[in-house]
Amino acid sequence: MKVLVDQEKCVASGQCVVAAPDVFDQRDEDGVVVLLDPAPPAEQDGDVRQAAAVCPALAITVEE
Repeated sequence: MKVLVDQEKCVASGQCVVAAPDVFDQRDEDGVVVLLDPAPPAEQDGDVRQAAAVCPALAITVEE
């Protein structure tokens, strides 16, 4: 799995951090998503997919 984020689309809702805190974080100054792990381990697949699904800006893309 490869994870991509579009910081230009991000609306800083933080839902990705709640869903997958080992993969996503937010910048302190504006809350925009920060990708911590672009290739997370298989055991985090569900959390990462959930993060992408709940992102209100659709700023997270998951590639196989």
